[in-house]
Amino acid sequence: MIQLKKHSGIYTLTTEQILNVPLKEAWCFFSAPQNLENITPKHMGFTITSKVDKKAYKGQIITYKVGILPGIKTNWVTEITQVKDKSFFIDEQRFGPYKMWHHEHWFEDLENGKTLMKDKISYKIPFGFLGHFAQFLFIKKQLKTIFEHRFITLEKLFNE
Repeated sequence: MIQLKKHSGIYTLTTEQILNVPLKEAWCFFSAPQNLENITPKHMGFTITSKVDKKAYKGQIITYKVGILPGIKTNWVTEITQVKDKSFFIDEQRFGPYKMWHHEHWFEDLENGKTLMKDKISYKIPFGFLGHFAQFLFIKKQLKTIFEHRFITLEKLFNE
């Protein structure tokens, strides 16, 4: 389930997915930054360019190259700003295509060895009116496509 809302010039995208794996296994997968490449659509050319440690930690800087439009790649730098083991972590853009990017990753232990994973992404587009027009034309669709791809990929990894 993907929802997108706008408030005070900021867009918020939320998703939820139940994974048929225990919390510990889900946490191990998602708190390892190198797994992000595996759940991002290949057409985006998403590549981590920095050395990443096995697990996310507060203050960790991660650099990427990502295709924002066909034939156009940009650098993206995020910082892991908060981590609570097996509960949540937050990454925030330091440099990149957005004016602001704040991504909360939440994990909840469910009965029968399952995990509820929630994402909340709050972002602001640069370039004022033109940015909002770009949101309408393609940014919203691109983000939904990324998270739909991720949902399908995670279903295959954890739920089949």
